[in-house]
Amino acid sequence: MKRSEIIIVGIILLSLIISIYFYPQMPEKMASHWNFQGEVDGYMSKFWGLFLMPFILVGLALFFVAISRIDPLKENIGKSRKYYDGFIILFFVFMLSIHFQGILWNLGIEISPNVIFPIGLGLLFFYTGILCENVKRNWSIGIKTPWTLSNDIVWDKTHKIGGKLFKIAGATAFLGIFFQKYALFFILVPVILVAVYTIIYSYFEYQKVVK
Repeated sequence: MKRSEIIIVGIILLSLIISIYFYPQMPEKMASHWNFQGEVDGYMSKFWGLFLMPFILVGLALFFVAISRIDPLKENIGKSRKYYDGFIILFFVFMLSIHFQGILWNLGIEISPNVIFPIGLGLLFFYTGILCENVKRNWSIGIKTPWTLSNDIVWDKTHKIGGKLFKIAGATAFLGIFFQKYALFFILVPVILVAVYTIIYSYFEYQKVVK
């Protein structure tokens, strides 16, 4: 088992241990969902409130391990494996932080998700930029458009500019900490703009290559 896989298994076990430890202290109905202003608007039973996340993490672990093995261009993923593994670990840490935030909230320590999400997603977006700058053409990770998947030059150019834009999106997401009622906009708007821009950019770069 690789070191990254050991870390992921450790995070899953930690989420399970935390859930078991806090089970007796949780109310029968746990706050489990918050609206974009950070107010509770959904509840679930304490079993699912505590153990849904560990189950999700197990499924995600199997998914991430599988795609790196079944991708038709898996050798290209291997060339940037450390960046790919780093992203997965960071993603699992983020998911664990969401789990812990929910538990703390139900214990009376009300840390708003509008604090957790700008920090966690800001880091993820920034690291996505690093991953984009280093990942080679494949079918599983990266900016996958018909044009990037069809040509290495288009892939490299799109991911170079996309990497920079994702870093900017990550920095912008952090600003949501200071404007918590509008945190969702600081997170979503930049990412949507990056997605739209890179799709259009890859199309025009492909046209240049074709000509």
